Amino acid sequence: MDTWRSRRRKWRSTTLAVLMTAGVLTAAAPDTQAAGARSETPVVTTAPADAVSESVVRVKVPLPASFGARPAACDWLSYLRYRSSDGPAASVDADRILVAQPGILEGAGAFDSVARNTVARAAEQGRHIEFWALDRRSNCLEDHTGIASGDQHTAVDYYYRGREVDGRTFAGSVGNDRLGWMAKLGIEQTVRDEYDLLAAELPDQHLRQEKVLCGGHSLGGVITGYFAAADFDGDPATTADAGYRQCAGYFALDTTVSTSLADLSGSIPDDTNLPDIGLGYTAVQAGLDSGVLPRSLSAPVLLNPETMTLLAIAGVGAVHDPGAESDLPSYLPSNTNIGATNRFLFSKDAATFLTGSPAVKDFRLTNAAVLGALMDDNSVPLAFLQSSVGFFDGGPIADKDFPLANGGAKQPGLYGTQYKAIPDQPHGPLYTWRNYDRVGAADDPGYRSADGTPFTNAGEEVTDIGELARSLAEQPLDFTEQYFPTKLVTDLELATSPQVKQLLVHQEGLKARPTLTVIAGDGLLAGRVPSGLHPVVADGYQHLDVLTAARVQNNGRPEPVSTNLARFAVTPG
Repeated sequence: MDTWRSRRRKWRSTTLAVLMTAGVLTAAAPDTQAAGARSETPVVTTAPADAVSESVVRVKVPLPASFGARPAACDWLSYLRYRSSDGPAASVDADRILVAQPGILEGAGAFDSVARNTVARAAEQGRHIEFWALDRRSNCLEDHTGIASGDQHTAVDYYYRGREVDGRTFAGSVGNDRLGWMAKLGIEQTVRDEYDLLAAELPDQHLRQEKVLCGGHSLGGVITGYFAAADFDGDPATTADAGYRQCAGYFALDTTVSTSLADLSGSIPDDTNLPDIGLGYTAVQAGLDSGVLPRSLSAPVLLNPETMTLLAIAGVGAVHDPGAESDLPSYLPSNTNIGATNRFLFSKDAATFLTGSPAVKDFRLTNAAVLGALMDDNSVPLAFLQSSVGFFDGGPIADKDFPLANGGAKQPGLYGTQYKAIPDQPHGPLYTWRNYDRVGAADDPGYRSADGTPFTNAGEEVTDIGELARSLAEQPLDFTEQYFPTKLVTDLELATSPQVKQLLVHQEGLKARPTLTVIAGDGLLAGRVPSGLHPVVADGYQHLDVLTAARVQNNGRPEPVSTNLARFAVTPG
């Protein structure tokens, strides 16, 4: 049995390596394929048998020459295609196709659970639908070689110590001076990319209008709003090309289908390098073109290519041996970026943050507990990165009163609503992870805050940490996004400028189709749902949970997001 598992893991890792490095290899070699070229490759993961087939699709849609020099891989658009294994092989024959735009700092891989669950749920109703998780064009810059190895030490050595893997060495993060082409990668090109991809994959406009459901998560709802109102042939009098006429309906996951960022306030931390939009559209664009302003959004702690890679590396360990004691915190290199991130995420209070003691490497944690510390809503203090995957177990737990104290006033959009917790005994017991479906079980110690408030309960835990790990570590298109185009945000923040307003040609398109809106009960819109909206509310969910929640919930009922998406796909309206 061990030999069989070893061979299977090696086969899966080899397959992933080919898939995950495809974009990087293309970027390194001349690309002689013509526009419209297409490839589709099956994705091999450890996902349980669910009668859902997954593949990664790449279509060559070159950017205009005006964008300037760029890697060859960036002239391709990519998406993850999920379909019923028993359904038609051709997308045109599917009953419906859901096409999803990712949120900020998010890649196509983040949709893995909700896509699988939605397709499987529809199949139970006798309908064969597809779910396309789109990847933004800028994700062409990412190098997945280390993650594809399937080994944490190999991944760390590849990304941080210059180790060669499969004949490659990591070239380092892409600097601002090499991102000139991203200076023009804003909302106009983003919605154009979606249109061009749909037209290439589904050439019949009438079929698109009949079968495609357009939507997204977080920022993806706003992108969908701009897509619905866009005109793609330059003639407002002709409407077959209008965005809304490519869709039979819209869906919004912890967001709204709109053209305003107001509903997502607090989703971008204040310490990012986002330019001051008070400069105005022309000045901001000039700064992006010249390179004076950053062309990719980042922040000094966690939200940058180097540290976001850590999430996928943590996922690798949690996939392959979740219960084993992790040496990842001590195996990582000691540099300012990683050190500051670890302090920020794993400090009990301000004194611990300032002194750096005890550090995360002073605690004994399983691989699953490391991932939980990085992603769970009772641990990480950034709401848009939170999911509800369970809780720490195996030793004393204390309140995590940094950067904000439990029980105080919080900004839900940024910090989240849950009390934060942290292991409290360095050099002590092995801290394990209690998965979402074991919270509230007979052996659950029921950890509480110092003020007596339970840190969590079964109704607030919805995501399987094993599924989350798989989405982070096994997808050929990333869960996170290392190079998010600054211009995409500045365009939307400068929505009243003439240069952006002119993109909203068919504003009637926003209301022209039925819309399903699903809100996370504890997510970004918690307590501030726009008036007039009547959403489905997923109780206990955080912002990411609408994508990552397990198919069966703790109350024994089906997962509400995918259930409602499947129902909407079968009978929109």
